[in-house]
Amino acid sequence: MNALGIQLGLSSLWAFLVALFAVPSIIYIAHLKNMLDTPNVRTVHESLTPRLGGVAVFAGFMSALTIFAPLNNGVQQLLAGCIVLFFVGLKDDLVSISVSKKFIGQLLATGIVMIMADVRITSFQGILGVGELPIGISYAFTFFAIVGITNAINLIDGLDGLAGSIVLIIVSTYGYYFYQYGGDQFGNYVFVSVCVIGGILGFLRYNFHKATIFMGDTGSLVCGFIVSILTIQFIEMGLKVGQPFASSAPSVAVGILFVPLFDTLRVFIVRMMAGRSPFSPDKNHVHHRILAMGFQQISTVILLGLLNVVVILFVINFAYLGNTLLICALVAFSLVLSVFLGVYHSRAERQRVASN
Repeated sequence: MNALGIQLGLSSLWAFLVALFAVPSIIYIAHLKNMLDTPNVRTVHESLTPRLGGVAVFAGFMSALTIFAPLNNGVQQLLAGCIVLFFVGLKDDLVSISVSKKFIGQLLATGIVMIMADVRITSFQGILGVGELPIGISYAFTFFAIVGITNAINLIDGLDGLAGSIVLIIVSTYGYYFYQYGGDQFGNYVFVSVCVIGGILGFLRYNFHKATIFMGDTGSLVCGFIVSILTIQFIEMGLKVGQPFASSAPSVAVGILFVPLFDTLRVFIVRMMAGRSPFSPDKNHVHHRILAMGFQQISTVILLGLLNVVVILFVINFAYLGNTLLICALVAFSLVLSVFLGVYHSRAERQRVASN
């Protein structure tokens, strides 16, 4: 094993051990101080549970990255953005804050990486015939992408182990390609990936059903933000390094993020069609629909994880088709999946009404 491999292994192990040993202390303090998440109409859990698991993930990730990783090429600014969102999420987990305050935190974190490190999507690489973006549109679209992906990861955090498993799959995929093709320009993002992987694995030890701790906004906002920056750098790597998918990188990235993006867009559309705010909470997420079919929490998490892996394998193997065809295929699959979930939901509702 080469020196880089050893460094990556050590950084991942460090993050894993910090998260693994931090969680029991967090659980103990949360119970002692009564900082617990109470079950309500839109949650699936039935007992009082701490939701500060993100503190352990962040501690593992942050300490490992600052010890082992080169902090150039925007990684330093990524860390700064993570610190901002960590405190926004922490406050929300402890006392609950408004959507507008959360948005300001995301605006600040996004501004740090976009303006200070110039991390942004610079080209659509031929999607809808658009190539390089004017700088204003580039900043606006990057902001929209970061906030969108961050909140998509935040919204998928509804079952024991679900957000952690999906983040693990996404970050591992990006990490592999940064390791293979990143070079001097993007290679240090593999450290970001392995540090997240270590932190999440340490946390998941306590988060699978029945979870003794939840990730909370502290974890989901930070993980979502990291995933969004990795996505942007992955797309830019296709443009600037020409590897691994060249101009197909944007559609491959959409495929890698399939489950959180599909879930977010679907619930937003369903809520707006019902005349409600897209941000009004309900039990209409894809994991709620699968649970309603009679699946258990663990099997639902495995099913959604497998779905994401299958879509990732599809976009990787068919990247040569180009952005337009790949995105059309993903949209068609999303529509079929939505119709299936809707039809099954209506049937289950009718059966429930009939049995009453």
